[in-house]
Amino acid sequence: MLLGFARCSTEGQDHALQIDALRKAGVERVYEETASGLKADRPVLQRMVDEARAGDVIVVYSLSRIGRSIRHLLDLVQDLDARQIGLKSLTETIDTTTAQGRFVFTLFSALNQFEVELLRERTRAGLEAARARGRTGGRPRSLVGQKVEVARTLLSTGEMTVGEIAQQMGVSIGTIYRAFPGGRTGLESGGR
Repeated sequence: MLLGFARCSTEGQDHALQIDALRKAGVERVYEETASGLKADRPVLQRMVDEARAGDVIVVYSLSRIGRSIRHLLDLVQDLDARQIGLKSLTETIDTTTAQGRFVFTLFSALNQFEVELLRERTRAGLEAARARGRTGGRPRSLVGQKVEVARTLLSTGEMTVGEIAQQMGVSIGTIYRAFPGGRTGLESGGR
């Protein structure tokens, strides 16, 4: 069975162009949705995918009508393929029920993976360059310099609890224990 999916982003837009093209392509049942293409929650699309059975083909006017991103589109096609459901785009003339259509999606997948790898490499190179210049990532320490010595003194006197010291210093209890592993016991045994 040919199942059609038509999506418009806003209420003011009309599905007519898409529906006419889908009907002309022989679609027997059309699912219409009005939602942003970037929205993850698209209940009509999900219902259509859930109702599709092995041997069905989902037909769309354009791949942009069904996929939020290349990654989403590839995941969707992989899921449909595993369930023996095809995807056909009228505008891009891609049909995953044919060898040529599967080849195009394999290329999309390879390009997506290439993009992910390039991003990882650029990120890694950027972090290494920053480290070489003496910069490290992460949040700056909140207990440094004189604050460390004040916290050490307050801990060693034993007059305040660790919670009270943390509140006085404007840090969390965890910050105190990271600076002084073992708390008072760690100080007594020669820690930091």
